[in-house]
Amino acid sequence: MEKSIKINPVSALGIVVLVVMLVLVRLFQNELFYDPLIPFFKKEGAPLPQMDDFDLFLGLGFRYFLNSFISLGILWLVFKDGAIIRLCFMLYCGLFMLLTAVFFTVLKADDINLLLLFYVRRFLIQPLFLILFLPAFYYQKVIRN
Repeated sequence: MEKSIKINPVSALGIVVLVVMLVLVRLFQNELFYDPLIPFFKKEGAPLPQMDDFDLFLGLGFRYFLNSFISLGILWLVFKDGAIIRLCFMLYCGLFMLLTAVFFTVLKADDINLLLLFYVRRFLIQPLFLILFLPAFYYQKVIRN
């Protein structure tokens, strides 16, 4: 017997709308968020720009939580399971604290590891955890049922 998750047409439309919202966050990143590292990482060999740490934290935090809430909406529409949403919410909050601590520790180091800064920032500004959580919880649901 094949096990799968059934998504009704209304949920499918909701998922499409939320994915478009994730794309819009990316398209309008320059207008919505303070992040002087966007142009920095596009130019190889450029000096690290001057940054306002508080504004950078607010910009990264706003973007992270915007992506996270949209991702939670997608997860809800796919699984309709409150336990998964609560777990993901706690993971998103804990990972935000961990990643911002690592990000600003790396940023304030005497010898900045730009590759580490790039990848930690990438986890903060892109909905990468959604890409990890969807297949993980899908697999769990299929195996459990």
